[in-house]
Amino acid sequence: MKAVILAGGQGKRLRPFTEDKPKPLIELAGRPIIEWQILWLREQGIRSFVVLAGYRRERLIEYLGGGKRLGVSVAFSVEDEPLGTAGALKNAAHLLNEEFLVVNGDVITDVKVASMSLNGEVASMVLVPLRSPYGVVYTKDDHVVRFEEKPLLGDYWINAGVYLMSPRVVEYLPDKGDLEKTTFPELASKGLLRAVKTHSYWRSIDSVKDVEEVSRDLEEGKVLNLRSP
Repeated sequence: MKAVILAGGQGKRLRPFTEDKPKPLIELAGRPIIEWQILWLREQGIRSFVVLAGYRRERLIEYLGGGKRLGVSVAFSVEDEPLGTAGALKNAAHLLNEEFLVVNGDVITDVKVASMSLNGEVASMVLVPLRSPYGVVYTKDDHVVRFEEKPLLGDYWINAGVYLMSPRVVEYLPDKGDLEKTTFPELASKGLLRAVKTHSYWRSIDSVKDVEEVSRDLEEGKVLNLRSP
């Protein structure tokens, strides 16, 4: 199975980190995000990667090369203008002729690929519980009884940016646009989008605070199976 990493975004919210490099090259605990992702998937048997590159793509190509240093093979699909996640994937369709994994280039997780499957659907989407952005206060009889810092809200699920896709997905990809706004709503309306709920470790790197917190989690071993040489 191939894994596709969506690595074309500019990461504007993480400037100045992304002024001279794409978001997937931001370092966490001494390694770029994209290297952690490759190690995570390599440990699950994936050895072939396609990196969808756009912004500062030369830095990605220089860092990863053909993947030999990491024990994998890496190919690149380059967009000369911003195409969005769906458009970038369609641009790489010629490289994808069997079921493939797709991962947002700013995600750190230890989701098990084996938990994902297709049963006639076009795509499968990993969902994780929504984490409250605030601490929660619990009360009883008009008294505060305890506090919980940023708990997981188990009744609400969010898109984890990890997908298993059939080559049929190309039929639903626009030339330009994002998966979340075009392809996924259409697939969902037709019953062709499978949900995979998990409580695996998952974080999206969207702020300087995320960089600091996830780096600490990696250093403390809270993310499993990501420190293979």
